[in-house]
Amino acid sequence: MTTDAPPTRPAPWPDDPPDLTDVLPPDGPPPDTSAADGEDLRQLDAADGEDLRRLDAADGEDLRRRLDAAVDAVDAPDVVFALSRHGHRTVRTGGTASPPPVPRHRLRYELGSASKTFTGLLLAQLTRTGPLSAGLPAAALLDPARRSGEDPGTPVTLAHLITHTAGLPALPADFFVRALPAWRTNPYARYPAERVIDAFLRHRPHHRPGTRWHYSNFGVAVLGHALAAATGTPWDDLLTGHVLRPLGLNGAALTPGGPDTDATGHRKDGTTPVPPLTVGGFQAAGAVRAAPHDLLTFLEAHLDPSGRPLAGALRTVRRPVLRRGIGHRHVHTMAWFQHPTERGPMYFHGGATLGQQAFLGFRPDTGTALAALCTRRFRARDAFVPTAYALLAEL
Repeated sequence: MTTDAPPTRPAPWPDDPPDLTDVLPPDGPPPDTSAADGEDLRQLDAADGEDLRRLDAADGEDLRRRLDAAVDAVDAPDVVFALSRHGHRTVRTGGTASPPPVPRHRLRYELGSASKTFTGLLLAQLTRTGPLSAGLPAAALLDPARRSGEDPGTPVTLAHLITHTAGLPALPADFFVRALPAWRTNPYARYPAERVIDAFLRHRPHHRPGTRWHYSNFGVAVLGHALAAATGTPWDDLLTGHVLRPLGLNGAALTPGGPDTDATGHRKDGTTPVPPLTVGGFQAAGAVRAAPHDLLTFLEAHLDPSGRPLAGALRTVRRPVLRRGIGHRHVHTMAWFQHPTERGPMYFHGGATLGQQAFLGFRPDTGTALAALCTRRFRARDAFVPTAYALLAEL
């Protein structure tokens, strides 16, 4: 992404930051959309004996029609649209492929860059409850005996990393050379944690930290390693212990499982499967995989933090921390993109891997949360993200 005008803070820094889109580079032209055959979760739930809360009959039927239309608009082997409205959940699934042995709504999906919403929430929690501050220099945490090439007067802080204002590129300079042999399988796996850290410590920012916004998987990955170093806790244990388990996301994971737990991604042709994502040293930027109901639990916590674990951090990640672009129209929180609607702000984040896409969003004004998932990699003009965004904006 290109840089914009210098970001400004609309309010005092609340010890928490923001984020957006892809974890992996796009490949291939956008496909045409076509109808997917619907799969009725009500029948699956009845067979499985699940007790899901339902909307009243009239509203529920209208919502199901909208979700079915959204599923049909996405041309992918597996499609899931999971929605929560005032605590009532409705999940619709479908796809161009035959239903997998494990129902689609029970599989875990790769979130790609939408994982950064978990990282932002973790930073919010650690700065509220622990010895960390968002203003701590990342280089000092990663290697106190070694300094990066930054201006000593304006070091890259944890806040800069989560808000994409650290002056870092999207990926390290040597990433593409190392990743090229595995470009169509698992490019991130060839760039381990130690290389991410070393690349950061050697990097000389082109802009003073805090003056330009540039979306950076590199920066959020560095943030993860800095938090792990500061707490003396491996990243997987850190995120699991402070975010996933406290919120009850017991099915979410940071590493691949297998065909009985994880959805299989596909390339742009919609038929060629791709291996499960392995993120190498970019865990904080895109490692989370989760099933639709766990994602709704995560989003519902953002809708109404009262009485929940991490309540303070959940409120913090809803606060705007910077504006950018022409007229400062683009608003970011510590973990989410924020857009206005007629009734109130809408929060969202997208993500993509080599074979899957995800869209997470919520609207406190209408008590609505949406997790949309599919198992096909598209480019910018496909129907998936616009369909999910429009659905959340209209509800």
